[in-house]
Amino acid sequence: MSTSIPIHLVTSKQVQQQYGDHPWVQAAQFKADAGSHCLMPGDNGTVDKVLVGRAKDLDPWLLGGVSQTLPPLKYHLASELTPEEATMLCLGWHTGQYRFDTYKQSSRSKYPELEVPDGSDGDYVKATAEAIALVRDLINTPAGDMGPTQLEERAKGVADRCGAEFTVIRGDELLTQNYPLIHGVGRASEQAPRLLDLRWGDPSHPKVTLVGKGVCFDTGGLNMKSSSGMKLMKKDMGGAAQTLGLASMIMTLKVPVRLRLLIPAVENSIAGNAAHPYDVMPSRKGITVEIGNTDAEGRLVLADALWEASAESPQLLIDCATLTGAARVALGTELPALFCNDDAIASQLLEVGQQVSDPMWRLPLHSPYRSLIDSKVADICNISSGSYGGAISAALFLQEFIKPDTPWVHIDFMAWNLRSQPGRPEGGEAMGMRALYELIKGMA
Repeated sequence: MSTSIPIHLVTSKQVQQQYGDHPWVQAAQFKADAGSHCLMPGDNGTVDKVLVGRAKDLDPWLLGGVSQTLPPLKYHLASELTPEEATMLCLGWHTGQYRFDTYKQSSRSKYPELEVPDGSDGDYVKATAEAIALVRDLINTPAGDMGPTQLEERAKGVADRCGAEFTVIRGDELLTQNYPLIHGVGRASEQAPRLLDLRWGDPSHPKVTLVGKGVCFDTGGLNMKSSSGMKLMKKDMGGAAQTLGLASMIMTLKVPVRLRLLIPAVENSIAGNAAHPYDVMPSRKGITVEIGNTDAEGRLVLADALWEASAESPQLLIDCATLTGAARVALGTELPALFCNDDAIASQLLEVGQQVSDPMWRLPLHSPYRSLIDSKVADICNISSGSYGGAISAALFLQEFIKPDTPWVHIDFMAWNLRSQPGRPEGGEAMGMRALYELIKGMA
């Protein structure tokens, strides 16, 4: 018999039937709204049990609020749950306890603890909660402390912990090894641009390659952003953070794939050697790119990395990027945009996203819009000639650097919670990472 405090998930009907006459429930006016809770007293002022309101359908975030507000004691789930439900609720409990307090002189030292329920996947909960915390930490860290150098250090730390190979191409070596777009975007920063390259797993297993946009800060370059537009640009490496978190999950949980992770890590700065609007740059693919706007830099660094990635013909190529404001206008800040050149993969990803409450929405790779990124002086332009469909034209630009026979998923996401919700505090956030993990696990 557990000595921890039981947590009972209850509906409003159950509260009325079982606890309607209880003076404490009446005093607390507990109505069992989803995520609300009521402490039930025991002898000598102790807590005997906790009632937590639940909706008809459970979601991972049900315990995301109570996990930080309950007294710092030990608890266990007393309701009858499937192993999948127990796993999901445990994950929400842990993500709800996340706090970014690196720069605070004092922080909360004790949180309530939840026993791992029998039958639940404790390894998955631990690996996923740690990966989400990693993504959030990387994004939340100010750009002054999370430039290309520090991002490299954090990626190397993950590689070392998981026994992965890790190599880096830095500075002018990018030109020597033919990554001119990565170099061109990052050359104006005091921290040299670089390409981080992680490899892990048995070469005989299905090959999965991840590419994450690692723009550690984006001034907009010479097409400088406004002060309000620049405010959250420490999050512009959210794609790198998310792919690193996803790689951590895959390696920690030993998914049988041959994994490669490529992160072009740069800072889009302003200096005398910064790229000019309407400069023309070569690319790793060999085609030339007209820089219609220096603030459309993420697609440039991704282009070189994606061409390198698709050259190895992986069974699945995924990139994650905080790429366009247009995707946010279309779908809002909490729903990632999915682009995919394979209908079956797209359908599977959308399905598993719904199953694990990590949804996204598919937008089309509408080929007639390809002409919008034609250039009169180069092979292609990095911005559209029109003012509409910006997320689509950006995705079409990236598609130019994908070999046609390579299954490819592109996630354009916010990487930031503008509001706090249970289990999802305001700040940096992984969006779509758990769905991508399920997709990859399913193909292994």
